[in-house]
Order: sequence, then structure tokens, then C-alpha cells
Amino acid sequence: HSAASYDEARTAFEAGMSGVTHLFNAMSPFAHREPGLAGAALEDRRTYTGIIADGHHVHPAALALVAAARPPGRIVLVTDAMATVGSAKPTFEWNGQKVTAKDGCCRLPDGSLAGSHLDMLGAVRNALRLMRVDLGRALQMASANPARALGLDRALGRIAPGYRACLLELDDGLELQRSWIDGEQQSYAEES
Repeated sequence: HSAASYDEARTAFEAGMSGVTHLFNAMSPFAHREPGLAGAALEDRRTYTGIIADGHHVHPAALALVAAARPPGRIVLVTDAMATVGSAKPTFEWNGQKVTAKDGCCRLPDGSLAGSHLDMLGAVRNALRLMRVDLGRALQMASANPARALGLDRALGRIAPGYRACLLELDDGLELQRSWIDGEQQSYAEES
């Protein structure tokens, strides 16, 4: 998050800043006379752009614009997931305030966003639907791109010899069937 101007962001990119997370959220907005940090991030072909693909933090039209404007290898799906993800409990306390998950996002009592109720598989599904990308690109934005952005692309983000076997098995409807972490199949207990 940053209030950096377009020029300040460009200077940071030239100095080696490699990415922007939560594009459009808590940052200088895009405007036609002052593109801000968002405009600089959309324009720069070298940087990684993280985006919360829940349809609440960023409007679906803006998500589709990002997919059209950015190189395929430079978009990183971000969940901004909060404690409700994977839990049967729709509320929790955060910084002394009640946070409620409803309709795919988490909100404070005043209605402001307080993170998402989105897991990475949901982000992939949303990338297909809202960003209008194909499955290969959506999976790339969830795996290979973040690994490369973090400098972990020699161990993660691919299915190949020498890479960590962190895998999901999905059915045709993109529902999770099985998962492995470092080659070990995981089992999950239902939360009560």
C-alpha cells in the first residue's frame, strides 16, 4: 500500500522495486492526468502485480483490464485471506473489532473491507470468470508467477524433477480432490 505518485513509483521501479501488491487497494488511484502507483504498475513490464481477485476489493471490469494490460507472467493472484477461510465460523475478532465474512469478503461493523474470504482455489476460479483468462494462465498466476516473484522458482511453481511436490488434484469443476505438501498427501479433519 502506498500513496506514491506515478513519478515516484517509476523512480522506485528504476531503483529495483520488483512488484506491487493489492493493486488498486490503499494506493494512489489511477486517473487520466495522474496515473498514480496503479498506473505505473500497469505500465511497467518488469514488475509483478499482485491483485485480490475476489470481485469486492477490485471491480470485475478492473480485474479484466489488468489481465489484458499486464504480461501473462507478471500477474500474481492474492487472496488477502482472513481467519474465516477454511473455518465454519463466519466471525472473528481482529484488532478489537468484530470481522464478519459474508458474500465472499470480510467486513468490519461499519461495512469497510477487512480482508477477503477467498482461498487460492477460489482466486483461480475468479480469474477464469472475472479476469476472463484461460485455466493455464489462471494456474500460472497462482503458482509459477508468485514463485518467480519471490525468487523461489527453482524449487516451486512447476511440476518437474527437483521441484518441491506441492500439488493439488482438482476435478473438472475445479473442486479440490486431494493435495500434497512436499510429496506427502494431506488429510483434513472437518472443523466442529
